[in-house]
Amino acid sequence: MKMKEQTLRQKELAQKAFDLRKVVVEMIMESGGGHIGGDFSVMETLVTLYNQVMNISPENADDPDRDYFVMSKGHSVEAYYAVLADKGFFPTEKVIKEFSQFGSLFIGHPNNELPGIEMNSGSLGHGLPVCVGMALACRMDQRPSRIYTVMGDGELAEGSVWEGFMAAGHYGLDNLCAVVDRNHLQISGTTEQVMTHENLHNQVESFGWNVIEVDGNSISELEDAFETAKTVKGKPTCIIANTIKGFGGGEVMEDKASWHHHVPNQEEYQQIMDEIERRKEALA
Repeated sequence: MKMKEQTLRQKELAQKAFDLRKVVVEMIMESGGGHIGGDFSVMETLVTLYNQVMNISPENADDPDRDYFVMSKGHSVEAYYAVLADKGFFPTEKVIKEFSQFGSLFIGHPNNELPGIEMNSGSLGHGLPVCVGMALACRMDQRPSRIYTVMGDGELAEGSVWEGFMAAGHYGLDNLCAVVDRNHLQISGTTEQVMTHENLHNQVESFGWNVIEVDGNSISELEDAFETAKTVKGKPTCIIANTIKGFGGGEVMEDKASWHHHVPNQEEYQQIMDEIERRKEALA
């Protein structure tokens, strides 16, 4: 019975991830801008974190013992806003209508003037180092909090990321979990063309981290990885989430670097929305 309940829960979250992709599309169509490819690749990670893993909600958002999250790949803010709205931090319709509009708080990168957002991000390479500081502070204060961050694989070209990896491993921060959205594409091409990460697992592991590789578009694999990370003592955990850029959008956008920052036309919009619904129904 327990296994059946778990499977049902994971299926519901997988369906939620497709529903929230529709919210992302509506935000981008309404505003005329956004980073849809990375939004789609990272959605299962965010849905799993906020619904199954982290101790965070609008009700405990000011509790110092809560878990903490930093969206280091801040350009995928549309997915982040969609998940926060679904969690109840602000209304979904509000973010759809106000995203990237003049004078809006829902700007094109995370804005900590909004509820549920710990820090502004988007200047890549900052999330992990800040989370190292958070994890150290929570350990010094003997708080039960866990610290999570999501980075893009293109972001790993920033030297500050590797300083963060080195420091976290040195201090054995087992309350820290970093996720790399490994979709292999960035704005100017493949990560291997721009700055190769062929041995990413071994590279991160060499800095004293526990490393787990999963299908990052699988709720069940992500959930298992996050639960495993909680049991690891004496070292931080990095989850390499192997994803597909544009996942769920179908042939028109999947695994295409041009969709890093692209606004669908009306034909593409309909194709994407139809494909999202088709995949959601296939899970029923």
